[in-house]
Amino acid sequence: MNAQVETFEFQAEVRQLLQLVIHSIYSNKDAFLRELVSNASDALDKLRLESFRDKDLAVDTEDLHIAVDLDADARTLTVRDNGIGMSREEVVQLIGTIAKSGTAEFLKQLKDAKDAAGAQELIGQFGVGFYASFMVADQVTLVTRRAGEDTGTKWESGGAGTYTIEAVADAPQGTSVTLHLKPADADEQTADYTSSWKVREIVKRYSDFITWPIRMEKQRSEEGAEGAAPEVETVNSMKALWARPKEETTEAELTEFYKHVAHDWAEPLETIRLRAEGTFEYQALLFIPSHAPLDLFMRDGKRGVQLYVKRVFIMDDCESLLPEYLRFVKGVVDAQDLSLNVSRETLQQDRQIQLIRKRLVKKILATVKDLQANDGEKYAKFWGEFGKAVKEGLVADPDNRDAVLEICSFGSTADAEKQTTLREYVERMKDGQQDIYFMTGDSRAVIENSPHLEAFQAKGFEVLVLTDPIDEMWVDAVTEFDGKQLKSIAKGEVELDADDDSGTDREERAKDFAGLLGWMGEHLGESVKEVRLSSRLTTSPACVVGDTHDLAPNLEKMYRAMGHEVPKVKRILELNPGHPLVTGLRKAHEERPDEAGLGETAELLLGMAVLAEGGDLTDPAKFIRVLADRLERTL
Repeated sequence: MNAQVETFEFQAEVRQLLQLVIHSIYSNKDAFLRELVSNASDALDKLRLESFRDKDLAVDTEDLHIAVDLDADARTLTVRDNGIGMSREEVVQLIGTIAKSGTAEFLKQLKDAKDAAGAQELIGQFGVGFYASFMVADQVTLVTRRAGEDTGTKWESGGAGTYTIEAVADAPQGTSVTLHLKPADADEQTADYTSSWKVREIVKRYSDFITWPIRMEKQRSEEGAEGAAPEVETVNSMKALWARPKEETTEAELTEFYKHVAHDWAEPLETIRLRAEGTFEYQALLFIPSHAPLDLFMRDGKRGVQLYVKRVFIMDDCESLLPEYLRFVKGVVDAQDLSLNVSRETLQQDRQIQLIRKRLVKKILATVKDLQANDGEKYAKFWGEFGKAVKEGLVADPDNRDAVLEICSFGSTADAEKQTTLREYVERMKDGQQDIYFMTGDSRAVIENSPHLEAFQAKGFEVLVLTDPIDEMWVDAVTEFDGKQLKSIAKGEVELDADDDSGTDREERAKDFAGLLGWMGEHLGESVKEVRLSSRLTTSPACVVGDTHDLAPNLEKMYRAMGHEVPKVKRILELNPGHPLVTGLRKAHEERPDEAGLGETAELLLGMAVLAEGGDLTDPAKFIRVLADRLERTL
């Protein structure tokens, strides 16, 4: 009985991707073989793990391997494994569609990539390397059978927009991918991928560290007697790179291993090794990427490192080994004493896992601190790519908060082009300065033009410029650094004029403005908590500030945007007693306390203060109406 062949169309995004991959992405087409071998290796890892978890699974795991078969006459290259295999549904899901978040953004960035190297980096981030097969093949045939199932599936496509699927009764367990290679003269830049020496060279260069044997037949010319049985050899060393001494590994090997575990095309920014011996042994080989993945801030983005137990693969994305703010770190951890059938739920409670996690975090933070001290260019690259994620640790990881704070950099009024660490800030503090000053805002421009900054600039005090959304949260959790208090210039009272004003002068001034402050407090009572004189203003008439422990306006907006019900926080209106508008209002109130226009002036003053800090007016239409009316009277 002939199996029914069904024809399907690729997902629209896949069709676009196929065209980009085939015609314009890769400068080095050899990469297709690395992708196929990596997929086969993953399938073998998953079968080994499944056999530990499911003792009733009827599979033979005695000779797990990858085979590469060449047929020069038929111009085919086949990569076979006897791993976990795929069901029909998995074939459709994993090959017919791109089951990833952010596909549209990915394709946009792929089209905008200015060079092949940039495009390759993007490809790696989304793990779609299987499609690279169509660079060298005009037809791809995949035959697979999932372990434990009786019927296999055959998938075939020429990469032109459709693919066929049919059931196969006698498919072996695992997956074979056969590439029907393009004619040898179709592209002068294309190597001969039916050549045994060429394929061996690619495997050795890209996949030598794969822990499963990669086998190939020797070519006839290499064997000797005509008609002798073909000799099969293993072409990779199978040495776990993380288990080798440092002096026995090369930078090229480490780079290729990183590209394998991270599904990346770029070189890593930094390599981190860790080996623990004694009662509890484990080894770790970690990498800090050179660029942030597109899904770094996506809620369903994958994170975690690969976990092995005694070199047996356990899981791909072990989230328990690293905190979320270090989710960009890639690599492998190989433990000696964990159970091979350990589950994710068990991992979260395992004391040894928690111990590994603690040491990994300290090692990673220490490595970044070393970059900060000894390689400013690398550190700047790291912080530019991952700084926003790292700052999440200031809120989420109180145990390591001091270490995280040490490696952070922030914008500053000291230099608009260069960021500063808190250690550098403290070293520059003026004599007598007790606090580290900062201000949060939507952008540097908003903060630099804020009236809150006026007195600090006038007196030469440096202020940290914090513009990332996470800054609004961590400044409430972190209160000091190196014995210095962190203080928002937009909250609480600021006393910068202690050397310029005597206590008597301040008391006299408070008496002079008491009537105006009391009246404005009553008139604006529904909008503000208090009206008081300011010592932070030099040129602006007024500003709004928060109490020391009040929720910041931007943080209040964030909570509301996330659906949280938070009470409306009333701000404090501060007046500049030296500004003509404020002194004029005081005089008018003393002379004509019942004049109706005074209330509108007070409301305009509040509205201007709100707008000056980038806030939102309660009633914009009324503000515009009153302002237009006042402007008309001046004509």
